[in-house]
Amino acid sequence: MDRVYIFDTTLRDGEQSPGISLNVREKLEIAEQLARLGVDVIEAGFPITSPGDFEAVTAISKNVKGTTIAALARAVDKDIDRAWQAIQEAERPRIHTFINTSDVQIKYQLRKTHEEVLDMAVAAVKRARSYTPDVEFSAMDATRSDVGFLYKIFAAAIKAGATVINVPDTVGIMLPEEFGRLIKDIRENVTGIEDVTISVHNHNDLGMAVATTIAGLENGVRQVECTINGLGERAGNTSLEEVVMIIETRKDTLGLSTGIKTKEIIRTSRLVSRLTGYMVQPNKAVVGANAFAHESGIHQDGVLKERTTFEILDPRKVGLTKSQIILGKTSGRHGFRQRLEDLGYKLTDDELNKAFEQFKILADKKNEITDEDLEAIVAEEARSTSAIYKLEYIKTCSASDETPEATIKLKREGRVTEKTAKGDGQVDATCKAIDKAVGLKPNLLSYNVSAITTGLDAQGDVSIKLEIGGTQVMGRGVHTDIIEASARAYLNAINKYLSK
Repeated sequence: MDRVYIFDTTLRDGEQSPGISLNVREKLEIAEQLARLGVDVIEAGFPITSPGDFEAVTAISKNVKGTTIAALARAVDKDIDRAWQAIQEAERPRIHTFINTSDVQIKYQLRKTHEEVLDMAVAAVKRARSYTPDVEFSAMDATRSDVGFLYKIFAAAIKAGATVINVPDTVGIMLPEEFGRLIKDIRENVTGIEDVTISVHNHNDLGMAVATTIAGLENGVRQVECTINGLGERAGNTSLEEVVMIIETRKDTLGLSTGIKTKEIIRTSRLVSRLTGYMVQPNKAVVGANAFAHESGIHQDGVLKERTTFEILDPRKVGLTKSQIILGKTSGRHGFRQRLEDLGYKLTDDELNKAFEQFKILADKKNEITDEDLEAIVAEEARSTSAIYKLEYIKTCSASDETPEATIKLKREGRVTEKTAKGDGQVDATCKAIDKAVGLKPNLLSYNVSAITTGLDAQGDVSIKLEIGGTQVMGRGVHTDIIEASARAYLNAINKYLSK
């Protein structure tokens, strides 16, 4: 089997999704899980963009072992120097440098000539190569570039020392057949291409990122740049879990393999979802809640008789089981800790105590506590631990002939602030009370409520996107009371803004 290298850019391109703002601890937690998943390259960030991103890339480089750590840099000296500063302590460091190559971007964004762009690319690769032998070069917007210029700049980058050549479909415009033909043409026309790895980085603007990526693999691509849950700029990137399971399931046709430990896929997907605040759509392939669910009577009958009648994937391969250990109010601390460890969470004694306390409170309200409930408890405790403002108290009043009113108490550095506000509904009143308490006026961009499990006693999972001072932030909150879940999500978004 030909080996395909998986390059994960969740922490770089994935974080460019509107509203996502991960702190250093969260990025490190995701990077450690990506290493357990078995990705070959973790693109840890874009160090020149901010001190926070530089700190996160540095922390990942120092602490995450067994995989290549890459940092992104424009074809600019200061970018490349900063990238190296961040990854120099990595076990296997890589500098990933890029420049625009399409006529439209060269003319309107770079405002340079083709010759100037070529010179910048060569200089960037040489400078990166002076730091590390592992250098990747990307031609941004390659699929809309003049192919003759593309051949020329790739050949020049290879001659300058690039070891990986990346062909991005930056705007997601290509049909699979077109993209496959482009890769074939590059292989046949670029001098030195046989000595390097060809990579692709495809976006999902027209819903074809995975399809074009597979077309690339069929024509000689051996590195795939992708993200967990397909996160990324605009409509997102190629979905790691989908590409990996296509390769795994269709080995007979593709003749390819990866180093991914597929049983870690679900755990990784859920971790990224809870830390970013981006929920996975139920019908998402491989990791969606409905991916292995059957409602049709015909489908149910077939699956009960023989799973493969309607399931081409074995759920156990991606880390799911057919049964769950159900915890309840009589469960003890040991069983609670063990179940969390089975789910992949290793908490400190203090974190465990706080999580166990919340578990007992929830167990008094629900008949059964599921794995999803436990993951929500851990996520809520993590959000609360790092919060600037903490929710101490909430009270709402509403009647059919009265304007809803909410009172909240928030604590910050030991000082409690109490505010009351009226609104169109209890959620609106609660959010307005929070605005008063923190002294901000956010603009609500989106509000979404879903149930973590089935049943009327299910925990409500609220995700909110706010715009504050021109910055978009995502917030997430979980509670059996939707009003309190909404307050937690709203406050979580505000805390993320204040942390930045």
